[in-house]
Parts: sequence; C-alpha cells; structure tokens
Amino acid sequence: MVSPVRVMLVDDQQIMLDGLSALMSTRPEIIVVATAHDGESALRKFDETAPDVSLVDLRMRPMDGVEFTSRLRSRVRDAKVILLTTYDTDEEIYRGFRAGIATYLLKDIDIARLVEVILAVHAGQRVIDPAIALKLAEHASTDALTERQAEVLQLVAAGKSNLQIAEQIYISEGTVKAHMRSILRKLGARDRAQAISVALKRGLIRAE
Repeated sequence: MVSPVRVMLVDDQQIMLDGLSALMSTRPEIIVVATAHDGESALRKFDETAPDVSLVDLRMRPMDGVEFTSRLRSRVRDAKVILLTTYDTDEEIYRGFRAGIATYLLKDIDIARLVEVILAVHAGQRVIDPAIALKLAEHASTDALTERQAEVLQLVAAGKSNLQIAEQIYISEGTVKAHMRSILRKLGARDRAQAISVALKRGLIRAE
C-alpha cells in the first residue's frame, strides 16, 4: 500500500485551516501532519514534521507565502510548496515562482483537482495551469518595476506628494518625477491614477 502524502497547511484564517483539514481527511491519499497560522510557526513545524508538500496561503502577515517559500527553500532546497490564494495577479505569481514554488492555485479549486495537484507535486512535477502560464509569459514580456519604482508608486497610492515622497525615502524631488515618468511608461498609463489602478490589478503594489 502506498503511504499517503504528508501535507502541512498554512493559513492565517482558522476557518480555512479547518475547512482544508476536513476536506483532506476525506481523501486516503493525503494526511495532514501539521497546520500553522503564520510563516514563523510554519517554519518550526516544517522542521518538526517534515511534510512532503506544504500548502501555503499567499497573503499572510508579517511573513507572506512568498517570503516563507524563500526562507524555507534556502534551508531545504527540495521543499515542495503550493501557494493557495484568492488572488491571481501576475506579479504575485511571478514572485512565487521566482521564490521556488511548485505551483500556484486559487482557493476556489475543487478538492479532487487539489489532491491531484498535491500528488503531482509530490511526484516531482511542476504543475502550471494554462492561465497562470499565460500570466507569466505576459509578465516576462513587459518591463517590471524596480524595487524603488514600486516603493514610489506605493507612496503615491497612499496620497503622498512628490516632495513628501522625496523626504521620506531620501531622494530628490526630481528623482521622484523621473521615477514616475518611467512608471507611467512601463505600465502604459496616462496618469498617476491609471498607474495606481494598473499596479493594483497586477499586484505590483498593495491596497492599504
């Protein structure tokens, strides 16, 4: 008899952990060996239980699923992580795969498909949905914002003026304006409002 795949569930919402655990308990191919509410405790529980696959929520604080993946795989290079989230913005997907996730799934996935993906990932496959592959291709075909440009746009979204941004991140007001010109060009936006809208949709910045 084949041993069930050992899974760790990580989500900051108890209702999600309870729901996933209940669903997993109906499937003989899966056994939940650990659950965690945040990245730090998930790292500890990974060391304690050595799961085959970790199913991790993307949007957690203070450590999100991408940072968790980066930290875990810096210690355990063959750790298998599936990001499970309600979001499908291309920047989040790109960050996840860059950190080393095996795949990225939306939380409305049905249990049969979820189990199928978990088993495939455990077998060493990288399962990429066609829609996600398209988003990755679209991301690769466009210029990504630099870290500084994303920081500037996040502050613009918070309502800061050029002068306030310059003072907050210790650059000149002229440099802020130069960053904004590059941001508008890269995002194909006509003004700041549209740039913010595009960046939020793509997951380049976050709504406060």
